Amino acid sequence: MATENTLLEKLEGLVPRFEEVSTLITDPNVIADQKRYVQLTKEYKNLEDIMKSRQAYINAVKGLEEAKELLATEDDPDMKEMAREEIAANEKRIPELEEEIKLLLIPADPEDSKNVTLEIRGGTGGDEAALFAGDLFRMYTKYCEIKGWHITVSSTSEGAVGGYKEIVANITGDNVYGTMKYESGVHRVQRVPATETQGRVHTSAATVAVLPEAEPFDVQINEGEIKWDTFRSSGAGGQNVNKVESGVRARYMWTNPNTGEKEEILVECTETRDQPKNKERALARLRTYIYDREHQKYIDDIASRRKTMVSTGDRSAKIRTYNYPQGRITDHRINYTIYNLAAFMDGDIQDCIDHLIVAENAERMKEAEL
Repeated sequence: MATENTLLEKLEGLVPRFEEVSTLITDPNVIADQKRYVQLTKEYKNLEDIMKSRQAYINAVKGLEEAKELLATEDDPDMKEMAREEIAANEKRIPELEEEIKLLLIPADPEDSKNVTLEIRGGTGGDEAALFAGDLFRMYTKYCEIKGWHITVSSTSEGAVGGYKEIVANITGDNVYGTMKYESGVHRVQRVPATETQGRVHTSAATVAVLPEAEPFDVQINEGEIKWDTFRSSGAGGQNVNKVESGVRARYMWTNPNTGEKEEILVECTETRDQPKNKERALARLRTYIYDREHQKYIDDIASRRKTMVSTGDRSAKIRTYNYPQGRITDHRINYTIYNLAAFMDGDIQDCIDHLIVAENAERMKEAEL
C-alpha cells in the first residue's frame, strides 16, 4: 500500500498547519489585518476539508484491517458474512477517498472564489458577430440564473441590427471565477445570418474575457492620479439618464511591473443613475483590469507547464464552435462535442464546464505528481 503510506505522510504533515491556522483566525491582531484574515480563513476552509477526508481515510483503512482479521479468526457464518461486506465496502471506498484527497491536495487557485468581470466583444463578422455576442450574453445570463448568481450590466455598445459590439457585466456569487474562467477565449459561430438572402452559412466570432475581480488590497492605485470625466448616459433608464451626467469615465496611467511600460487604462460605467455609485464601480473595474494585467505573467507560467491549456489567459485562442445547421457544440480544448445547441444557448452549459474541470484537474495532478 505504497500510495496509502505516501498519502498519509502528506496528510500528517498538514495537521500542525491546520492547528496553527485554527488558532490564528481567533487572534484579534490577525482579525484586525483584513488581508491576512481573509487569506487565513480560506486556508482554514481548504485544510478543514482535507482533515475530514483524512479521518475518513484512516477509518476506512482501519476498518478494512479489522474486517480482514475478523474474517480470518471468526467461525460464526453471520459474522464472516458481515466481515466480507465490510471488506468489500472499504475496498471500494479507499480508492475513492484517495482520488478525493489527491484533488484536495492540489493547491487551490486563489482566484477561484472571486467574483468576475465578464466582457464579450463581437469579433470578425460585423453585424452577425454583434448578434452572436448578444446570444452569448443571454446564454451566460441564463446560466447565472441556474447557478443562483447575480449579474449586473456595467456598460454596453449595441450593434447596428441588435446584439452588442461590446458588453461588460459583473457576476457575483459562489466560486464564480473557478467556474467561469473556462469561458475565456474566442467563440466561433457557424450559421445562416438573418441578413443573408442566399441562405449561405457564415462563420463569425466573439471574444469572451473572464477577469477575477480584484479586492481593494490586491492592487495599489494612487486615486489622486485618476482623471475623472462625467457624461450623459444613453440607453435604458428613462429621461433622467439623458438629462443628468451620471455616466463616469476614469483614465489612469499605469506602469506594468513586469515590463516597466506605461499604459493608459480607460474604464466607463453607466450602470446606475447615481454618479457616486458609478464612480465606485468604475474604480472596482479599474482595479480588476490592473490586477488582470499584473497576473498575466502568472497565468502564462501555468499555461507553459500544461499541455491541455484548458484555462489559460490566452484570449486569442479559439475554444469553442457553435454550429447551428448541425445543432452542434464543439469545445476544441478537450474534443468535447454535443448535439444540444438549443439547450446550450439557453444556459445548459454545466456539462461542458464539468468536462473542462476534470481535464484541468488531471493536468494539475500530473503537475503536482500525485
